[in-house]
Amino acid sequence: MSKATKGNNVKVHYTGKLTDDTVFDSSREREPLEFTVGAGQMIKGFDEAVEGMAVGESKNVTIPSAEAYGPKKDEAIVTVSKTQLPEGLKPEVGMQLEASQPDGRKQMLSIVEVKDEDVVLDGNHPLAGKDLVFDIEVMEIK
Repeated sequence: MSKATKGNNVKVHYTGKLTDDTVFDSSREREPLEFTVGAGQMIKGFDEAVEGMAVGESKNVTIPSAEAYGPKKDEAIVTVSKTQLPEGLKPEVGMQLEASQPDGRKQMLSIVEVKDEDVVLDGNHPLAGKDLVFDIEVMEIK
């Protein structure tokens, strides 16, 4: 039976959880996730977990934050004046905003605090600083 190796295109079903069993994503109610093993399309720990698995094989793997979305970075949290927000926007905690970086990249920011004149924005990935637990099942290897 063939096993997934670097360069293989694979389809997997997965359920991603935090270490407290809170589910943050799952492919179980939709099409399997398709990616190329070792191509850098997935977080490092997920990619490495799939390598060596066979079709029909399931695995539960805990991925430390360093191999997932990295540590939460204090420098990614900034305070800006409400006047810098889009006109007419009523900022609320949890609201997502998209910002353009100087190099043209887009970055998602979350509003984490609303003050009288300012808002505090967090540019960290929502899963940064968290260890992740995945249940993975390989459905297909090409």
